[in-house]
Amino acid sequence: MPSSSLLSGAVNVLTAFDADHTEWRLSELSRHLGLPTSTLHEQLLALVETGLLVRVARGRYRLGWRLLKLSSALYGSLPWYGPAHAAMERVARGTHCLAFLCVLDGENRVLCVARSVQGRDGPPVAGELDFELPAHATASGKLLLALAGRPLPVGAQGFTARTTTDRQAWQAQAETVCRDGYAVTADEWADGTASLAVPVRGAGGRVLAALGISLPTQALRGRDAPLRSLRDAADALSWELGWRPD
Repeated sequence: MPSSSLLSGAVNVLTAFDADHTEWRLSELSRHLGLPTSTLHEQLLALVETGLLVRVARGRYRLGWRLLKLSSALYGSLPWYGPAHAAMERVARGTHCLAFLCVLDGENRVLCVARSVQGRDGPPVAGELDFELPAHATASGKLLLALAGRPLPVGAQGFTARTTTDRQAWQAQAETVCRDGYAVTADEWADGTASLAVPVRGAGGRVLAALGISLPTQALRGRDAPLRSLRDAADALSWELGWRPD
């Protein structure tokens, strides 16, 4: 059985690929990951042998077809993902903001599993390409943790002067989120970046994901319209997924 260090190394290699880095050369990836080329070369060969990577022209590597098979299996196990992705794209077009879908993984890991910039007319915002988000400093994280009754994550980092790192303040914010049914952040992960998020629910009211948008902080002054778009989209989607409010 592969050791945890080998598996961790493979995960680090695979997650280096994203929309901005669809291919890597050995030397480039070595610098990016801070690994000796000899060690990395062995990892790349092993991943090519398993079909998780493919070696293409001029010594470059890209993700392999086996990952598409795995992703298809994952999507097949999540019947809500397709309709949620479509709703997210509609929100992006309607609000002209970066829209996203996030899920709670384990106790307090918040993962951004999809995002869309269709129709956006504003500048880039913090964390546009991040997969794991700071749970205590993003609207999606605050929403998912609050609705799950989770405390402030241990060791919560202060990214800006407005990041919540006090447990009492966190509890007060969580109560507000549960009461209002949405979460908002402003300048908490990065100065100039704000976010809004609402829950996507399934049958029985179970929270499946957070649907939200990121926008410049100054745009929060007119947040009623985008918040209404988010709520309308999430309510329609949740109804489609079997949620019936009391």
